[in-house]
Amino acid sequence: MSDFTENTGALDTSDCIYFAPLLPWQQSLWSQLTNRVSTSQQSLPHALLAAGMQGMGKRAFVWRLVAWLLCRKRDTHPSGACAECESCQWLRSGTHPSLQVLPLVSMPVSAENISNRETANSSAKDKKSAKAASNSALKIKVDDIRALQPFIYQGGQGMRICVLDHAEQMTVAAANALLKTLEEPQAQVHLLLISDTPAQLLPTIKSRVQQLALQTIEPASAVDYVTQALGSTVNREAVATAAIEQLIQLANGAPLAAIALAQAPWYSKRALWLTTWQALRSGKRSSVAASDYWQTQLSIAEFIQLSELMLLDIRRVCLGLSELQKDISLLAALEAYQPTDSGLESFATSLQQTKIALQQNVQEKFAYDKLMQELAYL
Repeated sequence: MSDFTENTGALDTSDCIYFAPLLPWQQSLWSQLTNRVSTSQQSLPHALLAAGMQGMGKRAFVWRLVAWLLCRKRDTHPSGACAECESCQWLRSGTHPSLQVLPLVSMPVSAENISNRETANSSAKDKKSAKAASNSALKIKVDDIRALQPFIYQGGQGMRICVLDHAEQMTVAAANALLKTLEEPQAQVHLLLISDTPAQLLPTIKSRVQQLALQTIEPASAVDYVTQALGSTVNREAVATAAIEQLIQLANGAPLAAIALAQAPWYSKRALWLTTWQALRSGKRSSVAASDYWQTQLSIAEFIQLSELMLLDIRRVCLGLSELQKDISLLAALEAYQPTDSGLESFATSLQQTKIALQQNVQEKFAYDKLMQELAYL
């Protein structure tokens, strides 16, 4: 799947995620897990893995489960944490003594702490250093895993939970250090791993955790949820069920990603992108004029996401498959002209190179100008 969905499916990660309503497609799994905990003869597995693409709600499920497991009133609140007891208040403050989170930036925090974090980030020397700091913050290193050992092996302290978000970001040394903990489970200690790309996890890690069944979502349930969340509108325009189904298909069946896609500022400009491409290719518009115009419409990052989606669908049609976007005139445009495989590959490479260049603080205008020149030759 193209990278165009990499930033979609963003979910509220403030402290209220601990107490948010359960997503409809997670009801069955929630009942299974909570019943196991509530039954004295059974308990949760020592290590669980919540894996799958972004936008399916795996983090929402994990943080909700964490809150419920630690809640002092969970026996009388089977549907979720009470949000009132001392444990729940500790979660809100980000200081729960029985919870450890790696990387630390993944811990849900209050709006006040988010503001403080953004203020700190804005004081970085430049966008390049801020981006590097952000990427580094997601890495889980061997020293991070070693620092968990006292918490895990302290014993006699009741239930303790470790959440490892972006588990695929563990270094090899960190993963090997984690193996020892997985192979020597401690009573009342639960490890919850979260991964957007589980294929990048070491096989030895995956073989020692039990994966949560979070990826099966009935199409009707997804359509109902997305429709309700969007209020039957996309970009303030009423839409039919077909448009909702298209969003879900474009998001690979992930409802939260579909919602984020509909709300993305670039989604409504897909037909305009197609018109621009045709005008550039036919010579009716210069790349400089197109660049100047698009700079007033979208950021370069948003334009890249839009281009990735369009490129994905163009490739499908060129391979003889049906287009995913049936609400724009993509098929008609490609009946008149189809780009070559080398042209498609060249433009895809340009998009990736532009992403890298932006991380190196290249000016957006320069990046826009270059992309429009490349688009003219697609």
